[in-house]
Order: sequence, then C-alpha cells, then structure tokens
Amino acid sequence: MIKLLSAICFSLFTSTAGAQDVAPDVLIKSISEDVIGIVKQDKDIKAGDRSKINDLVEAKVLPHFSFGRMTALAMGRNWPKANADQQKALVVEFRTLLVHTYSGALSTYKNEVIEFRPLRMAAGDTDVTVRTRVKRPGSEPVGIDYSMEKTPAGWKVYDVVVGGVSLVTNYRETFNAQIRDSGVDSLIKSLAGKNRSLDPQAGAKSK
Repeated sequence: MIKLLSAICFSLFTSTAGAQDVAPDVLIKSISEDVIGIVKQDKDIKAGDRSKINDLVEAKVLPHFSFGRMTALAMGRNWPKANADQQKALVVEFRTLLVHTYSGALSTYKNEVIEFRPLRMAAGDTDVTVRTRVKRPGSEPVGIDYSMEKTPAGWKVYDVVVGGVSLVTNYRETFNAQIRDSGVDSLIKSLAGKNRSLDPQAGAKSK
C-alpha cells in the first residue's frame, strides 16, 4: 500500500489563509507548489530526515484531511459497531498511520511534475473530485484523484485514489478482515503497534 501511495506526496497540502473561500482545485495546486518548494530547498528533508518530514506532514498535510470521515469509510460496516472510545482511538491511529505513509512517500520525491486537470464542479456542489496526474521521468504517469467535501473550515480530503485504487477502500479490506478475526480492539492494538514501529523517534529511543 505504501508503495502504491508513494506518488501522493507530490500533491501535499499546507494551511492557507482564507482557505474556506478557495476553490478545491486552486487550493490543491497552490499548496502543492508550496510543499514541493520546501522539499527542494530543505537539505535535511532531501537527505531523508524522517522526523523533519513527519513535522512537515503534520503542519502541511493533515489540516486539510477529514480524518473522521476517512476512518469511518475505511471501517465501512464495522464503524457503527465500535463504541465512542474505540472510534476516537481508531481516528488517532489511522491519522498517525497516514503521517508515516505520506512521510515515506515524501522522502522519495525526485522532481516529478504534477498536471492539474480541469475541475468539473457546478455551483453549489459540496462534494467534488480534483484530478491530477504525476509524471516521473522514465515511468508512466500516475493519476491521483482527491475526493473532497466542503466543510465550515474549507474543503477537506476524505479519500485519495491512486492509479484507480482508493486509499480508504484498500484499508477497508484489511480492517474488515482483522475485525472479523479478532475484533475492534485488536485492530486498534495492531495499528498502534505498526505506528510505533514506523516512528523514527521511538526507534532512536529504543537504542
């Protein structure tokens, strides 16, 4: 899954003043350019400093994702089966997992070029898809589509489709299988363990 999502990082997001009033495609384009600019100029990030990359993802990516909806979609029919505390824990762990996923993707940036497709959006639409294509020298272009919803805080991403594969659908298959075998608490424990194993700071502390 991480390999599949490696292209996603090239359309990362940053906090933007007045984001509530910015069209979704304009928002993605402007903040993509901002983040790529940071990556190109920061020698530590270019060298693969995962702690610094994680900080960048926390600051620039996460404010523009609807993690509650993403987690509910990834859980599918099992979401209502989780109690309030379990749902809260799932959102936290899924959010952390995506930090590591995007950080790993961002560390592979190699001067890719993003093409932004025309946005199909009617007046009053509150749910749209922003389509992009990432071009890497020597490789076939990869389509990346962002499913976005309009919220009081601005446009938020609730799914990402890379090469025709949905992020939330992909995780849903894994989550459903684990819940079927051992329950919601087991899934939470598994996600927490995976996140600890991917945390560079936790790895440094254990040495």
